[in-house]
Amino acid sequence: MLKILVTYAVQGEFVEIKWPEVEPYYIRTGIGKVKAAFHLAEAIRQVQPDLVLNLGTAGTVNHQVGDIFVCRKFVDRDMQKMTDFGLESEIDSSVLLKEKGFCEHWTEEGVCNTGDSFLTELTHVTGDVVDMEAYAQAFVCRAKEIPFISVKYVSDIIGQNSVKLWEDKLAEARQELSRYFNVLKERI
Repeated sequence: MLKILVTYAVQGEFVEIKWPEVEPYYIRTGIGKVKAAFHLAEAIRQVQPDLVLNLGTAGTVNHQVGDIFVCRKFVDRDMQKMTDFGLESEIDSSVLLKEKGFCEHWTEEGVCNTGDSFLTELTHVTGDVVDMEAYAQAFVCRAKEIPFISVKYVSDIIGQNSVKLWEDKLAEARQELSRYFNVLKERI
């Protein structure tokens, strides 16, 4: 039986995964990189999963509300300014996923840009979607050599009343992510 650790930031993003031959474990990480990394590391220690699947909502600059992106590449926008000093700001989790044969047929490719602020003003960001946790989780998983993938539902367009849109779209996001995982993606 395959053990999958499913992470989500807030209760409103919880989606039950109902796949055969899979034993899902769920962890609400809280909002932000530090909480996400801490709670994920603790859960990995306890569960020892075969795969970590992060799911939830995200903002965007270039796409539409309702789009779903499968992210294997992650950017830490808080550290991007520090790359001249040799600090890392990007992670690609696709190699370990491919080695294990996980999620190869999930084709809705996207890059997730993570930072410790909820973006409300239109600004240039690298990537397709913006969140506050995924990069930190990808970092922890890479360190622990556990495959990691993140699936994000676009809930808001940055610069267009993002906070209100996000709150209003949580129920729809849950419904669409549940459909995505339990109807469209019946296997990993």
